[in-house]
Amino acid sequence: MPHAEAPMPATRPPASDVAFTPAVKAIQARKGSRHGYARMEQAGGWQATVTDDLADFIAAQTSVFLATVNTQGQPYIQHRGGPAGFLKVLDAHTLAFVDFAGNRQYISSGNLSENPKAHLFLMDYAHRQRIKIWGEARVVEGDDALMARLMPQGYPARPEQVILFTVTAWDANCPQHIPVRYEAADVAAALDARDARIKTLEQEVQTLRAQQQG
Repeated sequence: MPHAEAPMPATRPPASDVAFTPAVKAIQARKGSRHGYARMEQAGGWQATVTDDLADFIAAQTSVFLATVNTQGQPYIQHRGGPAGFLKVLDAHTLAFVDFAGNRQYISSGNLSENPKAHLFLMDYAHRQRIKIWGEARVVEGDDALMARLMPQGYPARPEQVILFTVTAWDANCPQHIPVRYEAADVAAALDARDARIKTLEQEVQTLRAQQQG
């Protein structure tokens, strides 16, 4: 009796399907971009895990936007900031940061209690790079060990809770239309270096003049 053939494994949908819903794909088809994105999906598409390059990008950021949505479909975007590295990579699928005490509106917390779907938007203005991360998030309260692990050392803020973010997919955008802006600390460092160079050159000029006059 012939052996039955093993069933073919189900094809996993591309990671970009988290954003490219049927409605989105229909508009892409109508506007002429679906073919290009379909080829991107066939070639592997978006990443679903945190790569070394993404981890390096995250470690350099001092600002991030967290998007959530409630059960009525109302979205909310919240800014979170801190020293470089405040948004941490825990493993290939998990990001986390300490949620510092603020104005106590708790809109993001309330939204996540009803709907875990969330999005992180990271923008590097100096290098004109942006990263979009889809996933699910949850609030962790009362875990002192995790809080201590994630709290930036010496940062003057009061930690209240932790946000854990599970990565579903991420994508890097092109630099088009991103204005170039620099961190104040980077500008200050560049000006200090310029002033030090000017002082050195002025001293060299004075030395040369003294030699010529002598």
